[in-house]
Order: sequence, then structure tokens, then C-alpha cells
Amino acid sequence: MSDFRLKVFLSVARNLSFTKASQELFVTQPAITKHIQELEGLYKTRLFERLGNKIALTLSGELLLEHSERILEDYKRLDYEMRLLNNECSGELRLGASTTISQYVLPPFLARFIEKFPQVSLSLLNGNSREVESALQEHRIDLGLVEGIIRLPNLKYSTFLQDELVAVVHTRSKRVKLNEITIDELCKVPLVLRERGSGTLDVLVTSLQSHNIKLSDLNVRMYLGSTESIKLFLEYTDCMGIVSIRSISRELTAGLFKVVDIKGLCMQREFSFVSLQGEESGLSQVFMQFADHYNKKL
Repeated sequence: MSDFRLKVFLSVARNLSFTKASQELFVTQPAITKHIQELEGLYKTRLFERLGNKIALTLSGELLLEHSERILEDYKRLDYEMRLLNNECSGELRLGASTTISQYVLPPFLARFIEKFPQVSLSLLNGNSREVESALQEHRIDLGLVEGIIRLPNLKYSTFLQDELVAVVHTRSKRVKLNEITIDELCKVPLVLRERGSGTLDVLVTSLQSHNIKLSDLNVRMYLGSTESIKLFLEYTDCMGIVSIRSISRELTAGLFKVVDIKGLCMQREFSFVSLQGEESGLSQVFMQFADHYNKKL
């Protein structure tokens, strides 16, 4: 029902590229140009400045961007609510989830959701927590799921699951005999940690700060971009890793890893939904309600 020209404009404005908008919307570049020209003719103003091979929004373009985002979101909400009157739930829901959540929490849950709502087109963007929040602010996703404890003021967070970080070693490591270490001993152990920007590292840094310890005080051998990379790395080293307890449940059962307690260091955290303030779409609400209903099974 919504004006496709607004979708075209929004894609060009966000990407600042006619070519990328063409690829994103699966239409030809001449068609993209035609839709933009129609909007410029309708409002008798230029929406983009052509600067060589680059483009930039004009003041008119910035105004249209502000309104088109709101208009298209209203269309999406209208479509959802009208279909809900007929007991239908359909439309597009773009999710973004931090690495730990997307790998170890969401897959079985998503399977249940699409089984219950087969007419919903669901997509998932994967990245660390900062990347998910950026995608949300750039309107590339409708709803995010993040870990960690850092909260941005222009975003709305709501908890849906509790988690804990633990220190682990491989059972082939010479440190497998350890059951507990002190925080001072932790500073001497060679560590492999998640990358900067990850919610996992945020929690560790904050927990250490309560003991007046900085990240630079640790013996960090490597930062890796995923928990799976850390687990594989630990198979071939005597390093210790710090990961979500949810990410190693199978390995603990199989006897491949061992948890080493760190005396006095609490690394509890929450997995949270994150959305733009006041902009939760109807499908986002359905997804969050579904998660709240099934969170004990995740």
C-alpha cells in the first residue's frame, strides 16, 4: 500500500548510492533514478546534490528523509494491525542480534516463531552489540537483541534473558587442574577474549573496574571476533577464555572444557531487546511477546 517511491528514496538516502539502492531493492538503476526524479518533480526541489561520483542529501532531502522514515513505519504498523483484525500476522521483521545471542540462543527460538507465524518474512543481521545498535539507529533493522551493560540514551532496552560469563580452559590444558583462581592470579594467566565492541568484553571490563583493575592489567594474548573462534583457539593453547556459559554447555557436557571460578569476580549480565525510542513496530511487539512467553525454554 505504501508509496514505493518513498522506499526508493529511503534506500538511496541511507546508502548515498543509486547503485546500492538498486541492489538492495532488486530493481534496475534506471528505475531508481526515475522514482527519484518523480519525487523531485512532485515537490519541485532537488533531493540530492551530485558531487562527481558521490551524492549528498540537500536540505529538502533531509526533510523528506525525516518524514519518509516515519510514514513507512506507520504504513508497516497499519498493515500489521489491519491483518491482525483478520487473525493474520504477516509482514517483514528485520532482526539484529549480537554474536552470542544469534549463535547460542536464537536458532531454536526462531524455528518456533516461523512455525507459528509462517507469513512473517524474518531476516537476521549478525554482529557485535555495538554493530547491532548502529544498524538499529541507521534503520537497517527493526529490532535488536544485544548483550552487555552499556546503554545508549536514544535507545530503549528491555531484558528478556539472564546470562553469566565464565572463565574456561580446555581439558588438555595444563591449567585443567585449577578449580579456582584469585583476581590477582587472573592478571597473570594468558587470556583470549572477545573483540572490542562486544557485549562480552564490556561486561568483563566493568566487572574488573569494581576491583580497580584495567583491561591493560591483564595478560591478553589475543582478541577474537566470535566465541566459536575462542573455543577453537583454546583447543590448541594453554590460554584461558572468558565466554558465555550458554556457549559452552555442550562442550562442558562432553568434557572438552572446564570452568575455572574467579574468586570475588561476578560477571552476570542480561540479554536485552533494543529498539528506537517510541518506534517499536507491531511485529516487533509480537516477537518480544513471543520471547517473553518462551524465554524459559531458550
